[in-house]
Amino acid sequence: MRNTAAILKRELVSYFITPVAYVFIVIFLLLTGFLTFAKDTGALYERGQADLAPFFRWHPWLYLFLIPAISMRLWAEERRGGTIELLMTLPLRMRDAVLGKFLAAWAFVGIGLVLTFPVWITVNYLGDPDNGVILAGYLGSFLMAGAYLAVGSAMSAFTRNQVIAFVLSVSTLLVFLLAGYGSVLEFFSGWAPLWLTDAVASFGFLTHFEAIMRGVIDLRDLVFFLAMMAFWLFVTALAVDWRKAR
Repeated sequence: MRNTAAILKRELVSYFITPVAYVFIVIFLLLTGFLTFAKDTGALYERGQADLAPFFRWHPWLYLFLIPAISMRLWAEERRGGTIELLMTLPLRMRDAVLGKFLAAWAFVGIGLVLTFPVWITVNYLGDPDNGVILAGYLGSFLMAGAYLAVGSAMSAFTRNQVIAFVLSVSTLLVFLLAGYGSVLEFFSGWAPLWLTDAVASFGFLTHFEAIMRGVIDLRDLVFFLAMMAFWLFVTALAVDWRKAR
């Protein structure tokens, strides 16, 4: 854990000594604010309901592009700069490096999420929301961001080109995102057996996130996101080992 913590600290500090952190946070805050309050997207004021459903509804789609912009540099940048060889010579295990870099990126996204607290304060000022449901929405968003990052980490480990890593991440995440989308499930339900439709839905980020967003914290949804993280981080470790051997 000491090695993991050292990698985490190194990576987290590196975000804030480059413009990446500030660009991501500013864009994330501006977009979430606009999509939450604009009449054509969230209409928080016009809805007349004291909740943050319009705020959380856009997170899966914002993360689709913003998270890969962060994750694309996790391993591709190490390869491009030639620093991965130095990293691999340090007295640490592969899982320490993979986990440390992932946790740093996840903590960074968490900081951006925490900075949206004025929206939570605003809805409490305007009405009497169920803060338990809002807290569950934040938990679901944080877990979903972790799953997105794990996928992006794996895609970054397969290539030294950050643009390719970004495209691979967006494409892979879009598949998982659309798997829980209503029109996609309707397409499958029109011809496929129920078990297949349910199987497709079970792999959809939207299916699990929307359940938590409503305040229903089901163990299956938590396990899904944690399992996604574990699986894709395992793939990341395999990809780094494979690329290192080449």
